[in-house]
Amino acid sequence: MTNHSFYMELAINQAKALKGQTDPNPLVGCIIVNEGRIVGMGSHLKAGEAHAEIHALRMAGEHAKGATVYVTLEPCSHYGRTGPCAEALVEAGVSKIVVATLDPNPLVSGKGVAILEKAGIEVITGICEEASIQMNEVFNKYIATKRPFVTLKIASTLDGKVATRTLSSKWITSEEARTEVHQLRHQNMAILTGINTVVEDNPALTARIPNGRNPIRLVMDSTLRIPLDCQLVEDNQAETWVFTTSNYNKEKKDQLEAKGVRVIILKGEQIHPEGVLDYVGEKGISSLLVEAGATINASFMEYQFVDKLIVYMAPKLVGGQEAPSFLGGVGVEKMQEATNLDGLKVETIGTDLKITGYPVKKKG
Repeated sequence: MTNHSFYMELAINQAKALKGQTDPNPLVGCIIVNEGRIVGMGSHLKAGEAHAEIHALRMAGEHAKGATVYVTLEPCSHYGRTGPCAEALVEAGVSKIVVATLDPNPLVSGKGVAILEKAGIEVITGICEEASIQMNEVFNKYIATKRPFVTLKIASTLDGKVATRTLSSKWITSEEARTEVHQLRHQNMAILTGINTVVEDNPALTARIPNGRNPIRLVMDSTLRIPLDCQLVEDNQAETWVFTTSNYNKEKKDQLEAKGVRVIILKGEQIHPEGVLDYVGEKGISSLLVEAGATINASFMEYQFVDKLIVYMAPKLVGGQEAPSFLGGVGVEKMQEATNLDGLKVETIGTDLKITGYPVKKKG
């Protein structure tokens, strides 16, 4: 491993630790090295606050002069809620900048590097690039499309069941897997489910971990069947948004809004995932975790809105044609039409298998 890779991996690991805290901004880490010694370290902590480079420069102080800076994302070149980091690095007198990846925003990509090179600073790009891109998969999707990065999470038995024929579902997976799911909720800005799940399970959809961030809770409910006494309405643990259609119950809408629930009326008589994604994207939500039933899961898959699939599979067999599985809908006709998964990763969590993959988008 080269020194460049060593320090960049430090910067990446430092940034990863803050996943779920910087949304909708990217995860960024920075390490400043002078004469073989780390003199400054920094991470972007929260949207609107100082960027990683600024934190590292403050720590380095006068030792930044003549130093080499390792940063996981191209230093910004524009004025937003904070000043441009590229100019701050020039003013600090650093001699070299090592960058993992350029800014994915086509409006600014390469401009930070241009500022640095114009000032006579040597710039090296592409060190640990793939790891940096994957770390910011959420930001990269959102900045390019203005739609959230969608993760579909499933908990099932080995034979693909999410409940028994009597709809008994607690608990399919191990305590370790369930704890990790709470971490997933913390890392996503919003979580989505369907009205059937709300009626049958009365979930809280919160991140029950120390210092966890509760996501905004989204419900797809075409006629406003959501119970007024369910946890999503009554617990005040997080915002709840209910998506409905022209068939909504006006009296129920007024009652929900009186309890602080946001009701969003979409066009048409059925809720299409595209309308939900467009709305939440416009509201600045960059990451969405889907924890729903077979119908909604199938809808998101059919329209190729799922960016990442995570399946926690317990070593249990339920059987039964009436026991629900995690993917409904009509399904494909031929095996060659099945959705393949790329970047497959299989690991063990507690007694369960965790399968992670990225659905390959079909052409046309």
